[in-house]
Amino acid sequence: MLPSLAVLRPLTLTLCMTLASPAWAQPAPNRAPAQAPSGVTLTIQRESLPNGLRVVLAPDRTVPTVAVAIYYDVGSRVEPEGRTGFAHLFEHLMFEGTEDLPKGEFDRLLALRGADSNATTSEDRTNYFEMLPSSALELGLWLEADRMRALAVTAEAFENQRLTVQEERRQSYENRPYMPSFLRRDELAYQGYFPYSHSTIGDMRDLEMPGLAPAAQLQRVRDFHARFYAPDNAVLAIAGDFEPAQALELVRRHFGGITTRRGAPWSDPGFTPVGRELTEQLTDTHAELPAFHLVWHIPPRRTTDHYPLELLASILGNGESSRLYRTLVKDQELLAEVQVGTEDRRGPDMFALWALCAEGHTPAEGRAAVDQVLARLLREGVTERELQKAKNTFRAAFVFNLQTPLERAEYLGMTELYHGDATLVNSELSRYDAVTLADLARVARQYLVPSNRIALDVLPAPAAPSSAPAAP
Repeated sequence: MLPSLAVLRPLTLTLCMTLASPAWAQPAPNRAPAQAPSGVTLTIQRESLPNGLRVVLAPDRTVPTVAVAIYYDVGSRVEPEGRTGFAHLFEHLMFEGTEDLPKGEFDRLLALRGADSNATTSEDRTNYFEMLPSSALELGLWLEADRMRALAVTAEAFENQRLTVQEERRQSYENRPYMPSFLRRDELAYQGYFPYSHSTIGDMRDLEMPGLAPAAQLQRVRDFHARFYAPDNAVLAIAGDFEPAQALELVRRHFGGITTRRGAPWSDPGFTPVGRELTEQLTDTHAELPAFHLVWHIPPRRTTDHYPLELLASILGNGESSRLYRTLVKDQELLAEVQVGTEDRRGPDMFALWALCAEGHTPAEGRAAVDQVLARLLREGVTERELQKAKNTFRAAFVFNLQTPLERAEYLGMTELYHGDATLVNSELSRYDAVTLADLARVARQYLVPSNRIALDVLPAPAAPSSAPAAP
């Protein structure tokens, strides 16, 4: 849950590298090998089955491995009140077995072929993926089709995974320092907008479903599965060492007979920020040092203003040479850590800052110092060198993150699901390259203002009074 840009590091590389299929992979009429001045050129084939399943193929015969990634348009944002955590619950339940395969057989069959799999859930989607030897492609497709068609949502599986998710929440959030503050941050930032104000991992009470008989609890979970886990609500991406026509025939064979069963599509209720600065304090019994969050509301990912905001976040808080780190961590020693990034959400997004105070300093001091850095940025602007460095960092990270078949399949599947066109990968870097100094100045003035901000201070629990006996 830390800002996404915190993981980026300056990388040395010939940045104009091309990721492309060999010459034999000639584009068919429905293929789009879009040439772009972005340094990335993938040959991509997009298809749709009659049942609504969207398929993205990206062949590359360089290494004898292939990745299968399936993205369902079901994240925590589609969960109604009282049913939080269901999308994450199914991330676990999908490994519990099907009508044909008992629990554990999915992983066993993959292990026998030297393959592995996993899954993740976010606010905006759930994805399942396998990394396989190229000779095992059909196995991966058959396994994914089997659990799409005939997942066994049994009372035993539901109860096992409900307890697992509850324990995961305790370990990952309730018993970890600072993590409850990220949940509270979202509640404050998205108040009145339930899709993003609640956590992906879910509320304990919603997972327990008090007042419902076991049979009714199980039926509620099955109804959720029937609505969202269907071919017309999914994207299947395949990347790596395979022949496209053969792979598409396998997809039709294993997925084509799955019936469309999705209910009414999810409808976004719309979000309106409160329009004024909000400040709150939270006491964290596990925290040792004070910390704070600052959040500004910004437009969704891939909108025009999002690109300069991403670069601005990198300039402010990505790496030891960034403005906030250099000024507040190294020079003034007010902070022990600072990270800045966009959350990259499909819906209303946030420009998020997370800072850990140095010993002896308070969140109020830290926020005041951040405001001084921002005021200078608004007053003086960004240098051409800073902007170019941020672009280079994004370019390097983007290219490196498409190196493996799995990373490629995941990016293409997500892009097809979110934006309806996986070929956007070939022009994505050009959107960053087009950002100017004037764009940075404009978005900073428009979005990084107090009336658009939420501040959450995180304070350690007060020290317990000393119990030492009084001196005689």
